[in-house]
Amino acid sequence: MIPMTANESNSVTISDAIRNYLDTVKLSRSIHTMLAYKNALKVFVEVLVEKNLSPQSTPIEKLTEDLISPLAGYLKTYSPTTEQLYLQAVKGFYEYVDSERLTEINLSRVRVLIRQRSRRPGIRLPQFPAEDIERILEYVNNIENMAVPIGDEELPNVRLRAYRDRAFLLTLADTGLRVHEACNLRRGDVDWNESRAVIIGKGDKQAVVRFSTRCTKAIKDYLSLRAQLDGGSGKQLASLPLFARHDKGAGKKIKPITPTTGRNIVKERVAQILGKESVGKITPHSFRHYFVTTVLRGSGNLKLAQELARHSNIQVTQRYAHLSDDELDKGYYEIFEGKSKQK
Repeated sequence: MIPMTANESNSVTISDAIRNYLDTVKLSRSIHTMLAYKNALKVFVEVLVEKNLSPQSTPIEKLTEDLISPLAGYLKTYSPTTEQLYLQAVKGFYEYVDSERLTEINLSRVRVLIRQRSRRPGIRLPQFPAEDIERILEYVNNIENMAVPIGDEELPNVRLRAYRDRAFLLTLADTGLRVHEACNLRRGDVDWNESRAVIIGKGDKQAVVRFSTRCTKAIKDYLSLRAQLDGGSGKQLASLPLFARHDKGAGKKIKPITPTTGRNIVKERVAQILGKESVGKITPHSFRHYFVTTVLRGSGNLKLAQELARHSNIQVTQRYAHLSDDELDKGYYEIFEGKSKQK
């Protein structure tokens, strides 16, 4: 991407600016975010066409804040969540145009229009089968349960994968790490004396993650079994991935697992432990939901849960602070029935 100067902006069309903006998003954000933003800008282009502004021929100077209103109206056929995402993407485009000085943009007005014209998505309570996750965690405690071939797995790798998968699942459940964060861990990231690790999490923010005793022991057991492979890698131990691939493609090399591999570990073990009918109901993120809920139920401290889950907005954490019908029933009868028994 070749940066454009203010003097060149006269020849820049809206289409040119959109293309360059998406290039910057591609460099700085994940592939999923880039694709979502690309879809958002496609919708914005449709709105421009309806307003007789052909992006290919319309100069960037014709881009005004007033276009936010018809875009918000156009997005009413979408879900509130998608509406919010697409408006944020288009707001980012306006910010890009302003920062590159392609034309003057009143960003304050853009933000006000978005706030006034958009719907707020309703609070959606995280849904996950907590009892099934507890069954999985209880099952993996016995490593012999795990040490069975999966698919066309080579026999020498069966035990190594069993130890890795147990450590990976316990890490997801006891740390609240997102799947890509767990996959990116290096051996040197972990302070074994303090049972914690410093990671670069969502939004490129540095954070400290704590490990439970059972989680730390499972990881150490796995690394102990992997010691010969690590020693023969010719690399410093601290630079090696915490969770490595153990498949034909990796051979004897120590290669990090990817988020896809992480999701496959969950998928395969869910099928093994709960049956194929449960595949898809539990994902790596289900373990993060389980982690936040466990912290809240154990402490009742919303702020603590927010900090441990690394939620930038406490409203995200509040979605977990709900009680099930069973818990409400139990609380009710403990108060009223318990009171009557004391008489």
